[in-house]
Amino acid sequence: MTLHPSLQNYADAATHSIEAISDLVKPLAEAEWNRRTPCPWWSVRDIVSHVIGMECEMLGDPRPIHTLPRDLYHVQSDFARYMEMQVDVRRHHTAPEMTSELEYVLIRRARHLRNESRAPETTVRAPLGAEQTLEVAYNMRAFDLWVHEQDLRAALGQPGNLDSPGALITRDVLLTALPKVVAKDAGAPPNSAVVLDVHGPVEFLRTVRVDAEGRGSIDGSPSLGPAVTLSMDWETYVRLACGRVRHTAVADRIKAEGDQELATAILDHFAVTP
Repeated sequence: MTLHPSLQNYADAATHSIEAISDLVKPLAEAEWNRRTPCPWWSVRDIVSHVIGMECEMLGDPRPIHTLPRDLYHVQSDFARYMEMQVDVRRHHTAPEMTSELEYVLIRRARHLRNESRAPETTVRAPLGAEQTLEVAYNMRAFDLWVHEQDLRAALGQPGNLDSPGALITRDVLLTALPKVVAKDAGAPPNSAVVLDVHGPVEFLRTVRVDAEGRGSIDGSPSLGPAVTLSMDWETYVRLACGRVRHTAVADRIKAEGDQELATAILDHFAVTP
């Protein structure tokens, strides 16, 4: 194994999730591939197509030459158009075609990881022609795969892996966006604090502090007088932060204490994934 130690956790988490995805979809009948998932506009087939496509890009494959239909009205940005390409090109693939391609990707992924000797700071291709470090790329794959594993589990009624390695990476990715949500998007006042208390399979307490200039930061220390305290279970936090549900639909699973207007503003901007 030549994988750099700082990439190992991400690689292990991503492999855990993609193997779980393979196990989930392998026994599905043809009609089950068309089930809707919590991921807006995407079916089970669409999510698996996305997973396959992004893995192929990580492996260095060229992107497909494909023209998107004009009636995909949910595709409203260049980023969405980029992501939809790998999905739409497989929309009419059969269940055996999908599972076969996914299995082949798993074989190629395992071989690639055995031979991966690049340093974490190596620059690699990112969506839309951008660049990112290899460490960021591995981190985001682990995050993306775990979230989509949960999408599939919700669609297929097979909950699980809420505390798997990918869950912890997802926690960290989502929390990095919280200071912007509180300080900039929701407009929390200067010199205030907002506490997020999450319980369940993954438990944590974090405080977002807004300084005198209105800049947000996050830490694990409690605040004695927060403007808002939001308490919710881990699954609800993930669904909200990943844009799978609106807070008004899960109000019974959220406890908001303190400034209710600010709490609502924070929850209105809680989704941080594109």
